[in-house]
Amino acid sequence: MTTSGTIRAGMGGWTFEPWEGTFYPDKLSKKRQLEFASRAVPTIEVNGTYYSGFTPATYAKWNAETPDDFVFSIKGNRFVTNRKVLAEAGESMKKFFAQGLEELGPKLGPLVWQFAPTKKFEPEDFEGFLKLLPETHQGTRLRHALEVRHASFAVAEFVALAKKYNAAICYAHHHDYPEFADLTADFVYARLQKGEDDVPTAYKPKQMKEWAARARLWAAGGQPEDLPLADPSHKPKNRPRDVFVYFIHEGKIRAPHAAIAFMQAVG
Repeated sequence: MTTSGTIRAGMGGWTFEPWEGTFYPDKLSKKRQLEFASRAVPTIEVNGTYYSGFTPATYAKWNAETPDDFVFSIKGNRFVTNRKVLAEAGESMKKFFAQGLEELGPKLGPLVWQFAPTKKFEPEDFEGFLKLLPETHQGTRLRHALEVRHASFAVAEFVALAKKYNAAICYAHHHDYPEFADLTADFVYARLQKGEDDVPTAYKPKQMKEWAARARLWAAGGQPEDLPLADPSHKPKNRPRDVFVYFIHEGKIRAPHAAIAFMQAVG
């Protein structure tokens, strides 16, 4: 029986001009950046899908350019999450899933649904949204992560709803937004957003060591005692969990190096 889940770390996207000559070799063409990046880190979070749709041909191309064991995390489109009534997102949700995600095959990883910082927790409406999330797509089991960014979500009812629908609460290490590290699904999704560009690995070595230890604990089924919880009374089941960690936002210039250092730290 597996005693630990798989830990993967990466960054947001692969197209970023400051990475040219710092992460990417000087003479590497833009067309080969995904090929290079996907062999340096085991996962990448695609943020472009939040702003616009893509075509099946594009997803197929991404699939073809990456290793067999590579995983893409896909951010849900803003037209699904950036609305007053979440339960009315059905049509936008259908359009999102109609764009060809199945072309990624087994490389389709978690779908992260990010909500506006002004979006408050309204239990009935939020459950209406959770009911819209499909469990499978074209025969592939889906994993959903929820990145909520308003303090009103720091309640037991939110944790219970996420658990009911097997949706992970995204742990966002952020300067401005509340942090929720409650375990509610069979995987863990973390976005580490407090990096610094003047640190070669975005997070300092001591911090990186601490995050690696937390990731190993998550993978083994445990819950770090030093991270804030929305519902401290909730006791998650101790079971192995796959862990996805993304270095993103602040310290972006060093994000690829952070992910590489993190993977080395977790062993």
